[in-house]
Amino acid sequence: MMIDYKNQLNGDQYEVAVHGDGPCLVLAGAGSGKTRTLVFRVAYLIENGIAPENILLVTFTNKASREMLERVEKLLGFKPEYLWGGTFHHIGNLILRKYANKIGYERNFNILDEDDSVSLVKSAMESLGLNVKGQNFPKARIVKSIIGFSRNTNQPVRDVAEEIYGYPDFIAEKMDEISGAYEEKKKKSNAMDFDDLLVNWLKLLLDFPEIKEKYSNQFKYILVDEYQDTNFIQAEIIRNLSSVHNNVLVVGDDSQSIYSFRAADVKNILNFPKLFNNTKIFKIEKNYRSTPQILDLANSSIRNNVNQFEKSLMADRDDGYLPALIPARDEHEQASLVTRKIMGFYRAGKNYEDMAVLYRSSYHSAEIQLQLSKMNIPYVVRGGMRYFEQSHIKDVISYLKVLSNFSDEIAWKRIMLMFEGIGEKKAEKIWQEIQLASDLPQLIERKIKLTGKASDSWEKIMRIFSRLNKIDKNQRGFIAESIDAVLESGYEAYLKNVYENYRDRMDDLQQLINFVAIYNDLDKLLTDVMLSENFAGENENNRRALVLSTIHQAKGLEWPIVFVVGLRDGQFPHHKSMEKAHELEEERRLFYVAVTRAKDELNLLYPIRSFSYKYGEQYSKPSTFIREIDAGKYMVEKGRNFREEDDENFVIEYD
Repeated sequence: MMIDYKNQLNGDQYEVAVHGDGPCLVLAGAGSGKTRTLVFRVAYLIENGIAPENILLVTFTNKASREMLERVEKLLGFKPEYLWGGTFHHIGNLILRKYANKIGYERNFNILDEDDSVSLVKSAMESLGLNVKGQNFPKARIVKSIIGFSRNTNQPVRDVAEEIYGYPDFIAEKMDEISGAYEEKKKKSNAMDFDDLLVNWLKLLLDFPEIKEKYSNQFKYILVDEYQDTNFIQAEIIRNLSSVHNNVLVVGDDSQSIYSFRAADVKNILNFPKLFNNTKIFKIEKNYRSTPQILDLANSSIRNNVNQFEKSLMADRDDGYLPALIPARDEHEQASLVTRKIMGFYRAGKNYEDMAVLYRSSYHSAEIQLQLSKMNIPYVVRGGMRYFEQSHIKDVISYLKVLSNFSDEIAWKRIMLMFEGIGEKKAEKIWQEIQLASDLPQLIERKIKLTGKASDSWEKIMRIFSRLNKIDKNQRGFIAESIDAVLESGYEAYLKNVYENYRDRMDDLQQLINFVAIYNDLDKLLTDVMLSENFAGENENNRRALVLSTIHQAKGLEWPIVFVVGLRDGQFPHHKSMEKAHELEEERRLFYVAVTRAKDELNLLYPIRSFSYKYGEQYSKPSTFIREIDAGKYMVEKGRNFREEDDENFVIEYD
């Protein structure tokens, strides 16, 4: 029996499924059923005589690919053999297996995973005589990230190192040499990394006209999911493959383009009509997820972006509650308010797993995680480690642990292993010497016989602890001062050369300084941290737990009840984006994604005050994204501890 497209799809979806010939841009809003639309489009083509081998369906994840192909099979009632479906990398691998010999590889090439790629980059650095073991040059994993970002954005690797990653020119200029040596080693090893599966696929299309002609002729219909997340290479591949039949249908939402840090380029979707003549633009705007009130707020916010396609989500649901804007005195009261509301929902019969707390950066969740642990509310952190279990946080906390407990072997060894020339065996030898001292002052005075780089590193460690030991432990804020001293004593440089997202990690650590400033008791702080870690670990596999997530990790998901925290200028939007229009627009898209995760109830929290170790107490405005929304789109809900004198600081000036 033929599929009844009209009755199984809404009007907008039906138009795409049936009339999607030629170049087509499908703007599918959040919760609008874009996957369903693509599945029906593929089924329609096959029902109307297009051979499966003439269809290319490209997705971004293996999970999405499997889901779409399974749904196509279920809809048709049979498996469409030879349909080309999968991720960009999967399709690239299939084609390169046939033609790798054209570009200097054997067809049986190996694919390097991330660790293998990093090892080969390290080997390339060593072959050039670079100081790969020193702290003054970025580690191989960072270099690999710089090379990958440059390839996927089509930018010179030196420019990426200098302008994106912030390395000085004398380091940046070495990146071309390393990149060239890395390429040579891959070819000699007959191995490709994941970037090569795209770069070399495009190279085949550009350098060998017969290959481009073969696949451009074969793929009569090309369909691409999540087009707003494509990078330069992926967009060029699609443009070249569609050069014969020009039947290319891309589905995406420019309002949800939030991955520029992964090399995604929103201009690919915004400029699609310019690159493909006579593009038909379809809009799928009916949202099946959220209430009208939540969508009104989302629409009101995203309209402020200049570079976008105009569209407006329309709810397919009955009216619900107005979103709640909840001012809090500071981050600590914000955590308390979130926790109390979660407990209130739970007592009213809601399940923890039906609620999510979303934030711009991981450090926004520190106080919330501690508060949840104290109240025994089970939670999981989606797509990342819990705040206090992140390696850079644990690194710095290790110094505090030694100050609290001189005999903490684990903390001592963690500190030592961060320094050049000290490995596991050397750390064990030094630890044996440490135990001969009765306390930190005695150890500082003691001489441990070491040679070479290990000796230099131990002297650095002792200089750090000598500085920490001089800080008055009875003064207010001594814990914050101690962390600040660690950062200034070389840890920031270490962070930059070890982690590709070191700027985010520095934000975490600056927030940690502000967070610990309220503690005068080091033991109490460490106890709270450890209880938080252990409690969260117990709930890691608890499916009936509250979800904590960055907004980036939450894209594509939904919950009945959502809390978005940290909605103040400088936090969200991030302070580094507020001077650049295109970055502010991506931040606004991030806010739009956060809001549209909510199905039934949306809570927006804004801390009025914050405490900075360096600048003291600071007041700030509600987020730009709140101030630009009409006040009728939300209701203000003040906590029971909200003081009248705070009212003068809670002033929303509409932009």
